[in-house]
Amino acid sequence: MDKFRHRIYRFMQGRYGVDQFSRFLIYFSLCLLIITLFVHSGTLYTVALVVLVYSYFRVLSRNISRRNTENQKYLQIRYKILGKFNSMKARIKDSKTHRIFKCPGCGQKIRVPKGKGRISIKCPRCRIEFIKKT
Repeated sequence: MDKFRHRIYRFMQGRYGVDQFSRFLIYFSLCLLIITLFVHSGTLYTVALVVLVYSYFRVLSRNISRRNTENQKYLQIRYKILGKFNSMKARIKDSKTHRIFKCPGCGQKIRVPKGKGRISIKCPRCRIEFIKKT
């Protein structure tokens, strides 16, 4: 058993390994394969296998700098998308207790608590006062 483990260790030495993008590709290909069980599409099956082969190519690659660059691009796109979803989630949660108004002078967004009636709001940027109903 130790000889086998040593051979695997020697084979994987200097290889890139599994990162976030590889995991995403593997999960994506598995989802496509599950969908093909119900849809019976040869094209979808081929795409799933190509994605799976590419993910294993990335894992076994020795070109570490290139794989790292691909992973960084994936993470930038992922965090951009997740940031939009998180901000929408926070906005929906915040909408129960606060309202957001735009300053008529400069367009600055101002967050004001709900249920205070008609109040005078002073813009922190341009110091213009305007009256709104919360």
